[in-house]
Amino acid sequence: MLPVVAIVGRPNVGKSTLFNALTRTRDALVVDMPGVTRDRQYGISDVGETQCVLIDTGGLVGQAEGIDYLTARQVHQAIEESQLVLFVVSAKEGLTSEDEEISQLLRQHDRPVLLIGNKTDGTDPDVSLAEFAALGMGSALAVAASHRRGMSALMEQVTTLLPPTADTGDEADPDEDRLRLAIVGRPNVGKSTLVNRMLGEERVMAYDLPGTTRDSISSFMERDGLKYELIDTAGVRRRAKVTDAVEKFSVIKALQAIDRAHVVVLMLDAGEGITDQDTTLLGHILQQGKALVIALNKWDGMAEDERKAVMSEMDRRLQYVTWARQVLLSALHGSGLKELTNAVREAWRSATIDMPTPELTRVLQKAWEAHQPPMSQGRSSRLRFAHSGGNLPPRIIIHGNRTDTIPASYKRYLENVFIKHFKLRGTPLQIEFRSGDNPYKDKKNKLTQRQLAKRKRLKKFTSRKGRK
Repeated sequence: MLPVVAIVGRPNVGKSTLFNALTRTRDALVVDMPGVTRDRQYGISDVGETQCVLIDTGGLVGQAEGIDYLTARQVHQAIEESQLVLFVVSAKEGLTSEDEEISQLLRQHDRPVLLIGNKTDGTDPDVSLAEFAALGMGSALAVAASHRRGMSALMEQVTTLLPPTADTGDEADPDEDRLRLAIVGRPNVGKSTLVNRMLGEERVMAYDLPGTTRDSISSFMERDGLKYELIDTAGVRRRAKVTDAVEKFSVIKALQAIDRAHVVVLMLDAGEGITDQDTTLLGHILQQGKALVIALNKWDGMAEDERKAVMSEMDRRLQYVTWARQVLLSALHGSGLKELTNAVREAWRSATIDMPTPELTRVLQKAWEAHQPPMSQGRSSRLRFAHSGGNLPPRIIIHGNRTDTIPASYKRYLENVFIKHFKLRGTPLQIEFRSGDNPYKDKKNKLTQRQLAKRKRLKKFTSRKGRK
């Protein structure tokens, strides 16, 4: 197990920038305004020879209430998990009363603390950081996280303060062995509540306020022998309503989470039904070819007639994704959670299925013999064999002649045949046709000229023989 290091401090001192610099990623959302980070963000430090788990946290403020109180709880949990705390202060703004309050808090947790003076670019570190000696935590280490200056020296200090860890020889699990599951939807549909319910702990903040989640937060779990990476995302609203800069970046991170995911759970508010924004988000998921599960949350508080109306609307507006399973659940109470997990596993199996070439070709030949494509210009297409073109989503390449004349209806017929045979559920299936080249295409003109010359000689010989 890698040692855990928590990054704490008041808002807007550069904690997320430092996290990105140490992990060499852009996982943490960075905007030049206070209070952007709220949930715990985990990453692996990739600076220096010693690796450790870094936790980015939200800013601590005095007299925390409401959303700030939940943020503070996340910070306290990060400190409890850690073996070392990086206390970040701002060299440009100097020592504040909030810094002093945080130093008192860290003493109560009884963890080793390394004082980090960030934003030292353009200043004399000895002068700008001198006043932080009043915190009683030793000399502050000068860094400039936005320019990645001082990172190597920082990690050398971290190495000396961390307890030694035994080398078990076990390598980290490869990324492809984990099922990356993204939870997406509009604001306030219960995404964070679902993630906490699946993990069995308060991993991300769940608050009855749209826009609580601002970043895409990854969490890891293992269930029934399968390893998961759960990605909680910010709510996605219509573009016309997104005016705040933070929300724009949050939406970008949510769309990037969809691109990274193997399976996507699209959460809907059963009380509101499916909205235009839901269908827009669904269109992006389909465009990326992702395996899909549709979850109707807040189902438990609805009357029977309301449920019938919602299901009727779902059947009407989602006719083009009948392959995706629909799960009814209550993230708050946990009902329907097992059905959701089974649907996700089924979609994952279907999206990664191995389809051997001989079996694909046999299924194709039977389908072609049972129902051939319509004729075009008096000729019909001949489909010869099929093979797999990859997965996530599964892709089948069919070879034959005159495949450019095959209509979309026949393509859908083949899709249904393959889906039924391989029992695919929860993933789209892509079929691509390829035609073989005509070997006489380039020789056609020469062959015609030879035939004409031969016919001309034969005609001349016949006419001479007739005159004789």
